[in-house]
Amino acid sequence: MERINFMTASPNAIKAWVALEEYIATSSIDKPLAELVRLRSSQINGCAFCVDMHVTEARMGGETDRRLHAVAVWRETPFFTPRERAALAWTETMTRLAQQPDTGESYAALAAQFSAEEMVNLTLLISTINGWNRLAVGFAKMPE
Repeated sequence: MERINFMTASPNAIKAWVALEEYIATSSIDKPLAELVRLRSSQINGCAFCVDMHVTEARMGGETDRRLHAVAVWRETPFFTPRERAALAWTETMTRLAQQPDTGESYAALAAQFSAEEMVNLTLLISTINGWNRLAVGFAKMPE
């Protein structure tokens, strides 16, 4: 069954969502880290469109294929900084809320690497990508 184009079906809602994305882009969460977070959340959520988009965006920002391939197994590689590892752990925790993860360990790692404002901004970033994932998966948006 063909599905609606969520971008055009509710343009005011998408405009509001994009405004939050624009704020996040001006925050102290740097773009390379933001793309790793978006990629990891999209992998967990099974969003082909967003995985494709954020791999492409990360490459355009200078990210290596080696690190991009390793995002799914970041814990088992030496390729990520302590700050990136804390962000990826928090991403997994916040993306898997339905599984009732213990937030203590990932929160402690996050607090050791990020300021309070950055912690909120990163959590908003994770929230937005989870929302985009739900829109893209729910309305079957495919990479071109």
